[in-house]
Amino acid sequence: MYTGPENSYLKQPRGLKSWLLTLDHKRIGVMYLTAIMFFFLVGGLLAVLMRVELSSPARDVVSAELYNRLFTLHGAIMIFMFIIPSIPAAIGNFVLPLMIGAKDVAFPRLNLASWYIYVVGSLIAVASILQGGVDTGWTFYTPYSTSTNSAVITLTFGAFVLGFSSIFTGLNFIVTIHKMRAPGMTWFKMPLMVWGLYATAIIQVLATPVLGITLVLLIFERLFGIGIFDPAMGGDPVLYQHFFWFYSHPAVYIMILPGMAIISELIATFSHKRIFGYKAIAFSSLGIALVSFLVWGHHMFTSGQSELAAMIFSFLTFLVGIPSGIKIFNWVATMYRGSISLKTPMLYAIAFLLLFTIGGLTGIFLGTLAVDVHLHDTYFIVAHFHYVMMGGTVMALLGGIHYWWPKMWGKMYNETWGRITAVLVFVGFNVAFFTQFIMGSQGMPRRYYSYPDQFAFLHEVSSVGAYILGFGFLIMVIYLIHSLYRGKPAARNPWGALTMEWEAASPPTTHNFDKDMKLEHGPYDFDRVEVEDEEMVKA
Repeated sequence: MYTGPENSYLKQPRGLKSWLLTLDHKRIGVMYLTAIMFFFLVGGLLAVLMRVELSSPARDVVSAELYNRLFTLHGAIMIFMFIIPSIPAAIGNFVLPLMIGAKDVAFPRLNLASWYIYVVGSLIAVASILQGGVDTGWTFYTPYSTSTNSAVITLTFGAFVLGFSSIFTGLNFIVTIHKMRAPGMTWFKMPLMVWGLYATAIIQVLATPVLGITLVLLIFERLFGIGIFDPAMGGDPVLYQHFFWFYSHPAVYIMILPGMAIISELIATFSHKRIFGYKAIAFSSLGIALVSFLVWGHHMFTSGQSELAAMIFSFLTFLVGIPSGIKIFNWVATMYRGSISLKTPMLYAIAFLLLFTIGGLTGIFLGTLAVDVHLHDTYFIVAHFHYVMMGGTVMALLGGIHYWWPKMWGKMYNETWGRITAVLVFVGFNVAFFTQFIMGSQGMPRRYYSYPDQFAFLHEVSSVGAYILGFGFLIMVIYLIHSLYRGKPAARNPWGALTMEWEAASPPTTHNFDKDMKLEHGPYDFDRVEVEDEEMVKA
């Protein structure tokens, strides 16, 4: 397998020990990427198994009890082990120091510690499977979670440990961005990817402790019978929902903000045009981070909260749509009259624009009180959530992986197969989840392993979409692994981008750059900087 020049970070230093004890942000990013893609595979297989069961109204392959455990594991693995760490810890770790011209993150040892905490937390959570799994759903709602015999303590303790990994990563990124930017890189000359990671890090540091404390209280209630959430012991189950969603709604933006950050890079690079409204996009990231702390109550419209509180949370939910809309508008305006190149990463960026817009718009529907009451706990919620998380974050992640793949490995993948797969993934996703909007609007409840015959056709269509999606991911795995062995060597700057990471070798050396970096042009100065042709990979 070709791994670039002899002094690349992939070759120096050598040996398994050098990887296990590495302080290099690039190696830690690659290890995170490997781990999260493994958990994406596990969570994806669980989803396919559920879709097989749902292909017909009757019981096919799993019992009702096992189905409950499957969707809980699917949700917990996808949320806590895949999507939350996916872009910040994997992509962010690799590209952040490179994008600001630094040699590493501010605290390399803390970075390595966050990786091992992630591994330990994941192993603890996965151990719950050996104890029979959990049947509460990934939200662990009380009072059921305090009374069920499933392995709630193990899974919640794993999520508690994983929270420390997220906090360490966020803290590291904040200090790195403040203190280690190259000379000349002022705040408004940073790439928008860095702004997105910065806003994400703020949420990680401020919101994650709330979830950690909530899960510890839940564990204490189960172990010691302390009445906090269980009404039978004098507790309040609605208090649990407040605590849980105070973290978990901002967590949605921990997942989507770095995805938006990637999209800013992809659209500017593949439109070969200065990004439209740089400051508006940067401030909208901070605006989303701020408002995200104020909208948790929209998950609880049916919990019995007061009408006034529901109205305020409904208004704030509409408010959070404004900064998201600003981003969409500016990305489209950037593409307008741009020299658009439909490479694989750009196809994922366009898919993001279409799918996230649907996800965001249906979020506005759900922020409307009367509509939410009708659609609560139906498949409409499932479809909305997946359009935001998978149609948004995962599409951005796939775009980012394809964009920085040549920088990570020094090899190019097959562009034709990349484009075919992007189309397959887009089609499969829409077939799988758009039908769920229809089912939900007709009253099909979520989390049921059997259903009335009237929903059979739509469930069957949704399952076919899941199979197409899975087939697309299989092709992607094949051509990406093939590229590591047979792919063409990547040039230093194969896409003609202007951000600083493309001035490093592909793959970079251990210390990233061969010289002390100094900002010489803005990250999107396509109107005044011409990238040399010889740096482009010939088709």
